[in-house]
Amino acid sequence: MRPKPGIETIQPYQGGKPIEEVQRELGISDIIKLASNENPLSPSPLVMGAIQDAATQVNLYPDGNAYYLKQDLATHVGVPPENLILGNGSNEVLQLVGETYISPGDAVIYSAGAFIVYMLVAKVFGAKSIVTPMCGYTQDVAAMADAITDQTRVIFIANPNNPTGTIVAKTETEKLMARVPDDVLVVFDEAYYEYVDRPDYPQTLPYIHEGRNVIITRTFSKIYGLAGMRIGYGLAKSDIIETMDRVRQPFNCNLVAQAAARAALKDVEHVRRSQEINTIGKTYLYEALNEIGLAYVESEGNFILVHFDRAGDEISDALMRKGVIVRPVAGYGFPKSIRVTIGTPEENERFVKALKAVLADN
Repeated sequence: MRPKPGIETIQPYQGGKPIEEVQRELGISDIIKLASNENPLSPSPLVMGAIQDAATQVNLYPDGNAYYLKQDLATHVGVPPENLILGNGSNEVLQLVGETYISPGDAVIYSAGAFIVYMLVAKVFGAKSIVTPMCGYTQDVAAMADAITDQTRVIFIANPNNPTGTIVAKTETEKLMARVPDDVLVVFDEAYYEYVDRPDYPQTLPYIHEGRNVIITRTFSKIYGLAGMRIGYGLAKSDIIETMDRVRQPFNCNLVAQAAARAALKDVEHVRRSQEINTIGKTYLYEALNEIGLAYVESEGNFILVHFDRAGDEISDALMRKGVIVRPVAGYGFPKSIRVTIGTPEENERFVKALKAVLADN
């Protein structure tokens, strides 16, 4: 049976290799994973307690509307609950954008070198992808504004961007929004929001308060350490949320994940510690990469894009054989680069040691 047009051209999404897969393939057991931008710390003790309590109820369906999690998120973010939608990770919220607002023949704008899911969403729903070039390693939102036509339906902006770690600053964001027509939806993908500490980082929530056609996506997968739970959320004005809820699958956020997310919001100290570990690790890795003489992109996330004079796939494979999993990013347009997640101090030191050995071997 033939799939609908465009599906056959899609390559399945490839995440960072799981530790178990590397163990099977290479027969080694001492492995660290720095490939998927996960929080290297264990989940909050509050989360672990909530998971244990919720596990006794998994014979029951979850609350399909996630009432209590929405109440907690509404207080945390500063919006009414009707401005929130929950997803099986923020990826599902991006998918819901496509299901709700993108039709065959529409145009979707996103940047080269941005999160690959934007391309997948456009293709799945038959839209034309308008891919604007980067300016250095940053998304060029002026080029995005120039690319808007009568067919434009959605603009995707990752802020910070994965895999470059760069941000679109407040001034550039304001200039873009001044040029976006009312019938175009702007999606700010803020999966790494909690890691950013730059004063020129734009706060996009006011656009929702102003009634603009904006969706903000955030996640519990990164700083909250719940990547395996698959839970994220979207913020938008109430009529957008109500429309997206019409296509959302029932019970899309499981019972344990909802309990874990509620507990994660309460543990402010765990978030602070995660930010601190990330800052310490970033500083250490910058110094080590400078010492080695490697170029990299300064990051506002919990990962660093590192450049080499040879294929990133080759570097990644060699590191994997030393028990260090990183992410090659040729699929993002960086064939001679890898993306490394910032880990614990011990993990960062092991990565640097393994990297020096790989470079010395060649």
